[in-house]
Amino acid sequence: MSYFDYILIGSGIAGLYTALLAKQQGSVLIITKSTIEDCNTKHAQGGIAAPIGANDSPEMHIRDTLTAGNGLCDESAVRILATEAADRISDLVHLGVPFDTTNGKIALTMEAAHSVPRILHAGGDATGEHIEVTLSKHVRTANIRVLENCLATEILQEKGRVKGVKTLDLRTGSTKEFECRWLILATGGAGQLYKFNTNSEIATGDGIALAFDAGAEITDMEFFQFHPTALHLPGVPPFLISEAVRGEGGILRNVNGYRFMPDYTPEKELAPRDVVSRSILYEMEKTSTDNVFLDVTYLPRNIVTTRFPNIYQFCLDHGLDITKELVPVAPAAHYMMGGVKVNTWGETNIPGLFATGETACTGVHGANRLASNSMLEVLVFSKRILGRTKSGNNSATPTQTSDEHHTLSMRKTLKKVPANGSNHLKSLMWDKVGIIRNEESLTEAADVLAAWQKRLPQFTERTSYELSNMILTGRLMTEAALIRKESRGAHFRTDFPQNSPAWQHHIIFTKD
Repeated sequence: MSYFDYILIGSGIAGLYTALLAKQQGSVLIITKSTIEDCNTKHAQGGIAAPIGANDSPEMHIRDTLTAGNGLCDESAVRILATEAADRISDLVHLGVPFDTTNGKIALTMEAAHSVPRILHAGGDATGEHIEVTLSKHVRTANIRVLENCLATEILQEKGRVKGVKTLDLRTGSTKEFECRWLILATGGAGQLYKFNTNSEIATGDGIALAFDAGAEITDMEFFQFHPTALHLPGVPPFLISEAVRGEGGILRNVNGYRFMPDYTPEKELAPRDVVSRSILYEMEKTSTDNVFLDVTYLPRNIVTTRFPNIYQFCLDHGLDITKELVPVAPAAHYMMGGVKVNTWGETNIPGLFATGETACTGVHGANRLASNSMLEVLVFSKRILGRTKSGNNSATPTQTSDEHHTLSMRKTLKKVPANGSNHLKSLMWDKVGIIRNEESLTEAADVLAAWQKRLPQFTERTSYELSNMILTGRLMTEAALIRKESRGAHFRTDFPQNSPAWQHHIIFTKD
């Protein structure tokens, strides 16, 4: 059995950045079910939020993040995020990430719910791709072992502590176990749970399922962020139209050309994502259409083509010149704010097990993620994981007593169970556990998901493992949404449309 000081599961920015840091402290193995170039990070267009501008400060960034999180952020984690941001940006510059500049200074742009321009970008709207490529080049040339096309299937433990991980080679079908001192989950999100999403095909909730089955705490799963503006063209998969497009002045119009956002909120197009997404849904319902339009035709052509070259080219390749024509858009699943519960050092309740990136819940995002905080969160808390492991101090952290603890509830046996499979799952989650929810739809989804989980076939290959992980992750989301009888941030229920001080705490799941 092979032994490593650190094993990283996942190869997005979280896995790669953490692996490069870990290499300075010991032997490292990256396990990824695809290749290190295939991840969600490269789809991140907007950029990284950091309070480095002359008119900005960590305190302003903290305030904006707490406001967006709607009462559920961990303020200590948010403070760490904002105060350590500048140093982590320096790390990326040192590694060679080519951030866009203006007059020799890093260029900053505006995004929704930020009080000042503080979003760094690279290649206009190709920030994630530039960071991913830069980090993967460093990993390829470092003495870091990378196992591609290899799926982690079980976290191994001994005497209550992580011992290693069991894997499945997706090319040969063989299984193998690897031992480690520290195991770090960096598997990304779960956007593939939804019919319309902006995520890579690999985002199937694998880290959530692995951690839950091992006994780790999972929290805030009811909060899943839907991006308001994904390209909506017949026969074209949803393609993210960055928040920064509205930050630069893009206007939302309905099918009749009417600018509708002022009717819903004084913040107009720059309201938090949950507000904009729901407003778009209401407007689509009013006008009996399946999309609205994003208008940038009045902006100077050179601003659009140089600031958003990828978006411009993608749309042009599909017959749409966004400098002259309105862009049809609709909301799509985008980012999982809940995840494996960790403290401010990235530790889970299982000694030796850490989590970082979208699969982790640090408490930074609360009920609604502030745009472009996610990549910064990766940098800041991955660095802190390595600080913790270097000290050798790792122990389970107690949960606040005010939080609610649950196990997955038993569900009634359905007389007729709908056919399962990833497409059926995606439709169920989109229709019943989507942007707008209620008890009836959530209960129906919960019953179906529980029935599917009971009838899962033997896992033999990637597809069956992923389906199992998606169903479990979907159950955690749905049960949490049923329990939270209020509306807060990205979680909106028509039967409980207001938020309540009684619900200003977290819902935590652990295995029975």
